Amino acid sequence: MSNEANTDCIFCKIAAGDIPCHQVYSDDAVLAFLDIGPISAGHVLLIPKCHCDSIVDLPAEAAAAIGLVLPRLSRAVMEVTGAKGLNILQNNGACAGQVVMHAHFHLIPRVPDDGLGYRWNAGKYGEGEAEKIRDQISGALANS
Repeated sequence: MSNEANTDCIFCKIAAGDIPCHQVYSDDAVLAFLDIGPISAGHVLLIPKCHCDSIVDLPAEAAAAIGLVLPRLSRAVMEVTGAKGLNILQNNGACAGQVVMHAHFHLIPRVPDDGLGYRWNAGKYGEGEAEKIRDQISGALANS
């Protein structure tokens, strides 16, 4: 992982201005633009300007910059599109559906009965499983 621009990365090229986009917001750390293949009208991508493959590589400063912009951007997208809801989607790794290997957030405006949907195949933990995973995650956080 490098936080410098990746010359092979389409989002780095967009952030550098080498590829045009329909920009809706930009500051020193982040860029927001309309998705070229929108799921719904007003579908926006929010990216850090530094290159990182996924959220696990995202520097704290870039995460903070995204966190500052995300609520404001969400309100603007919902206001302009008339959306009654908003999905914020963030995929990490090809097996999770990430196509462009540059951390990014999808803001997808939603209205009732828009037919978009999503799957949420909720499961259940077995006896003692939740406690074991909780302890492992807590331990990993304490060691990081």
